[in-house]
Amino acid sequence: MKQKRLDQTLALAGIMHATWLVRQVARQERVDQEQLAIAMRPVFELEPDSVAAVYGDAASRHAMLTVLRSQLGGGTADRDMEVTRYAATLMHLERKLVKRDDLMGRLREGIEQARTQLDHFGVTHENLIGRLADLYAETISTLRPQIMVQGDPATLTNPTNANRVRALLLAGMRSTVLWRQSGGSRLRLILGRQSLIRAAEALDRD
Repeated sequence: MKQKRLDQTLALAGIMHATWLVRQVARQERVDQEQLAIAMRPVFELEPDSVAAVYGDAASRHAMLTVLRSQLGGGTADRDMEVTRYAATLMHLERKLVKRDDLMGRLREGIEQARTQLDHFGVTHENLIGRLADLYAETISTLRPQIMVQGDPATLTNPTNANRVRALLLAGMRSTVLWRQSGGSRLRLILGRQSLIRAAEALDRD
């Protein structure tokens, strides 16, 4: 199987996993800290040796690929359309983001600054999540259309949850950039669903 397709599949799994967690937070479902860590770690991999290096070990990839297969495989009833909608909007916004050198520069600068806190706080610490949430608000959230997250109003107005949502959307955008850099597109996603499923299964066996 061509490496490009495997890279696209991993990046798409990163998008779907991050947006799946956005839905969990918004719906007041319990969010496992390790799942949150898996989603957030790719944000800090700005100059990886490969796409695979962005997404950690086999257990991390398995978590993401499981979500991807549930979104791509089976019938419509098996898919969560909120997750798909968030992912589709990220793909749309990414085309606008990469044309804005000012925003791309601010993102890189902000992520590099936040990285200095990693060893002290850990990737899921509220302080670090809050810093990434602020970075999302200063950059990606200024683009249109904004991603309108559905969920429980009381949950979404809670500062901790609001920060998690924004930080996860930032993580989703990191994977969206990788998806596009690997040759991914909306048309490829529509026409290549079965190929992506096969790639996800192959990656999960490795």
